[in-house]
Amino acid sequence: MPAKTDSRALLDPYFVSKLRRLDLVARLVVEGFITGLHKSPYHGFSVEFAEHRPYMPGDPIHSIDWKVYAKSDRLFIKEFEEETNLRSYLLVDTSSSMGYRSNDSLLTKLGYGVYLAAALAYMMIQQQDAVGLLTFDEEVRRFIPSRSVSTHLRVLLGELDRLARSAPQLETGRRTSIGKSLHHLADRLTRRGLVILISDLMDHPMEVLAGLKHFRHRRHEVVVFHLLDPAEVEFPFREETVFVDMETDQRLSTTPWEYAGEYREQVERWRRTYRRTCAEHAIDYAEIRTDTPYDVALLRYLEKRRRLH
Repeated sequence: MPAKTDSRALLDPYFVSKLRRLDLVARLVVEGFITGLHKSPYHGFSVEFAEHRPYMPGDPIHSIDWKVYAKSDRLFIKEFEEETNLRSYLLVDTSSSMGYRSNDSLLTKLGYGVYLAAALAYMMIQQQDAVGLLTFDEEVRRFIPSRSVSTHLRVLLGELDRLARSAPQLETGRRTSIGKSLHHLADRLTRRGLVILISDLMDHPMEVLAGLKHFRHRRHEVVVFHLLDPAEVEFPFREETVFVDMETDQRLSTTPWEYAGEYREQVERWRRTYRRTCAEHAIDYAEIRTDTPYDVALLRYLEKRRRLH
């Protein structure tokens, strides 16, 4: 890969999916994002990660951030990195519905979620934040307590890499019980922190929201990344189609154009329920389609983090 790849390419899900090493993916996504901040109206957010300013004649050369230069061909001085004690947990849904993608140019929802979680974990560890990981479907599958040491990143990426390898062929029958898993973690966390849920939320909204409110009751901050394939929102199907429930394997043969309007209305009500209830309980909610560049999600994380300090 060229040394000066455009930073926008490093945030594109399809481009990222071609890189095989998850540690490389995480590093490039974050560095592409940080570089992009200096070219955008969001420059102020970068102070939460590492403060840079343009190089001026007379500045010591050893202070130049050469990684930023390699991505942007511009000289910046890294002034400091802020040490914090933020404790965060990444909650990644691994149920069968997360294995969906509408075409080969997209990642599955799980694949997108894994790369997003890897980038967030990398960013948190670089900021000396403690980060843990919980994966779940109808029950908790893996729980890794939060730590902030650099060696902990290898543990997190190792588990996420295992999930990334399973994403393209996620088996059916792994149902979702989001609310149950959220309650499980909320009962275990005694110290206030930041909880980040990465899921398609394909479960009963009231049960999911009850679990999220459990965290708020315990004074945790919560960010929800609601992952959806574009086809799940737009419903572009035209020809007679057999739809398969990825969690129950139930099949329905139908003519999509007869139900497209009703489908879109129901999906909009479902999404609106999450948006409205999360807003009422001070839960940050972000709907993200799997063709969306990763900077959208990373900015939402930095916004929440900035408000916590």
